[in-house]
Amino acid sequence: MNQPDNKRKIRSFVRREGRLTQGQQHALETLWPVYGIEANTQNIDFTLLFGNSHPVILEIGFGNGESLAKMAKALPENNYIGIEVHRPGVGHLLKLIEEKGLTNLRVMSDDAVEILRRQIPVSSLAGIQLFFPDPWHKKKHHKRRIVQPDFVRLLASRLKSGGFFHMATDWQDYAVHMLEVMEASNDFENCSESGDYVPKPGHRPITKFEQRGHRLGHSVWDLIFTRK
Repeated sequence: MNQPDNKRKIRSFVRREGRLTQGQQHALETLWPVYGIEANTQNIDFTLLFGNSHPVILEIGFGNGESLAKMAKALPENNYIGIEVHRPGVGHLLKLIEEKGLTNLRVMSDDAVEILRRQIPVSSLAGIQLFFPDPWHKKKHHKRRIVQPDFVRLLASRLKSGGFFHMATDWQDYAVHMLEVMEASNDFENCSESGDYVPKPGHRPITKFEQRGHRLGHSVWDLIFTRK
């Protein structure tokens, strides 16, 4: 049963539309009907959507979609759903899906929290990915950070037992915040042998954003927790 959505008041994102290229606009017009999933109040039937019963992994905020497309290409045994509100990024990923012939990747473009509440069935996901979310680094904006106790409880309800929640950030303060929120949850176990962060898994592609950060001397923190 879907949970009521009357708690959602503070958004963790701002829609930054940006300029669509001609190719992105064309992809949105022609490929969204093929690979896009409309936001509504109906639970998604994953088997019907993908034509198989492979594990489904949800990525929240895929940016331009490059890393998610690489992951879907490298791991055809998984199905992926990517969520992004930035339309140029959505258009770019739609182009990549078509160019790479990816049959295991679908796209959504709406508030991820509302999608999780209204359209993702309970105990259905094998994993959830959240890579480089907006850190909202000013203290007065910390309430906008998506990783909060209510959000973590929602994720736990949508993950299968043993399913994973993988986060990555290049803001140390946000990494500490993520760790504190996750450690306070009774629904998850930390996969880190040291009780904090994990080395970057080989299956997570390095994004252009991350490469730029490395050149600037930024560190990256990965956290992986599993659903009890």
